[in-house]
Parts: sequence; structure tokens; C-alpha cells
Amino acid sequence: MDDLEYRLFIHEYELPLYKVFHYLDNRRKVHKEAINFCQQILQKKAVDWKPILRNNLSQPIHNVDLVVTVGGDGTLLQASHFMDDSIPVLGVNSDPTQAEEVEEFSNEFDATRSTGYLCAATVKNFEQVLDSFLEGQTVPSKLSRMSISVNSKSLSTYALNDILIAHPCPATVSRFSLRIERDDQTCLSLVNCRSSGLRVSTAAGSTAAMLSAGGFAMPMLSRDLQYMVREPISPGAAISSLMHGLIKSDQSMNVTWFSKEGLIYVDGSHVFYTIQNGDSIEISSKAPVLQVVFPHLSS
Repeated sequence: MDDLEYRLFIHEYELPLYKVFHYLDNRRKVHKEAINFCQQILQKKAVDWKPILRNNLSQPIHNVDLVVTVGGDGTLLQASHFMDDSIPVLGVNSDPTQAEEVEEFSNEFDATRSTGYLCAATVKNFEQVLDSFLEGQTVPSKLSRMSISVNSKSLSTYALNDILIAHPCPATVSRFSLRIERDDQTCLSLVNCRSSGLRVSTAAGSTAAMLSAGGFAMPMLSRDLQYMVREPISPGAAISSLMHGLIKSDQSMNVTWFSKEGLIYVDGSHVFYTIQNGDSIEISSKAPVLQVVFPHLSS
């Protein structure tokens, strides 16, 4: 290979990387501009407000009338873990996916940006959505959350999207049993499972990983939960239909964990709790709701 061929090879190899770096840098700039824009809008309003970085959020949020998150669904989900049912949240999608960009780079890399399914606004309509809330024209919707307890002790975090119960190693079988009850009466007989784990979602989370795994989208305001046993090993015809279903709002699911170790992931990978052989896990929608501003959705 002569010098010219070598230089051409390097140029052709580096071009896709340059596009990726440019794309990522643009995402950073767009997000930063969105934060600055939202702050400028807030400065115009007759309200007191305080900015806080996502990574600095560590204490429950109290004594405010509204929380505004600027980012994507992940930012709103993280904020929700510090909120009770008394404070509404308005999500601003700072970097929405651009269909033409995804199409342009479809043969080179995934140019999907932020989905923002839980976000009511973008920079294009943030002021309009904010004014509608401040003037009382928009009433927050009450989204169901999930309560989880381990050995009768409630976890400190409520799930707005979903939970995943699985072995820490994805290549290791998760062993557990599950049953669904209502007022201590069995609604679904005991089912023993060997699988890749168990996912349970709220209605709001049913369009995320649950839908991708073959579940179904639920009405946003439903109080029911949806569960799915992930990749069950030879469940047999008799119980295969029990690997996926609903936990009604007046029911709870009880899971007994039989692997040596395990994790409960709450709304993604950042928040998790350890479990071990013999632990009992109770899952239900008997958790404080979260008030979320959705201009076109009523409670």
C-alpha cells in the first residue's frame, strides 16, 4: 500500500467517526441551549425558581409548586424518585429526535436522540405549556407508580416506569416463583420460573422495554401493572400463558427469589437493590401517584 492509498484509507475510516463526534457534540450544545432557553423563560415570569443539576439531586423535594425537568425521560424519572404526590412535574425534552437526521445517518450509526415520551414540552412550546399551567388551564395528570417491598420492608423508591428483577449476570438463570393475590386470596396460582428475570411495568412504562419485549401499550392513566417473565426456559403449555399478564390495581404480585443473588432495578440501571436466596418481594400499584403535566391528557 503506497502513501496515497494509506491516506485515503485513513480518511475513509475517520469520516464516520467524525460524523459521530459531530453528532454527539451537537447533542451537547442543543441540550445546553435548551437549559439556557428555559432559564430565560423562567426569569420572565413572576415566580421564584432555583436550578439544580441532576447529579446533585439527593434529598426529597418539598415546598415547591412545580418541578421542571430539562432533559429527557431519564431526567424526569430520576426527579420522580424524590417527589411525592403533592408536587406536579413538567418535563421539557431538550433534544428531540429528528426524523430526517435518523434517516440521513441510518446506514452509519443510530442518530436517535431523546424520545421524551413523558415530557410535555420542547423549547418550541415550553412557555406556552408553562403559562397554561400557571394560569390553571392545565391540570396535571395522575400517573400510577409501583410500590416494591422486600421481606415486608418497603423500598424507598417508587417506580414510575418499570422494574427488572434479575441475576446480576445476564448469562445466569434467574430462579423464582410468583403468584398474584387480592386481599390474601390467590388470583394466580404459584408459578415456578427459570428465566432471564421478571419485568413489571406501570402504564406509563408499558411503551418502553415492555413493549419492545412483546408486551402491549396500556392507557396512560391505568392503575394496573403489566408483568412479563423474560425468556422463560421450557415453561410448558400449561403455564406458558401465565408468563405475561396484568396485575390489577386491587392485586399484588408476590415473588420468592431462589437464586443465590439478584438485583431489583428501578426505572433503569442507576437505582437498584440487592436480593438473595429466599427473599420475598411484593409488587403493587399501591404507591403515591405522580402528578405529571400533560396538556392533552386529563386525569
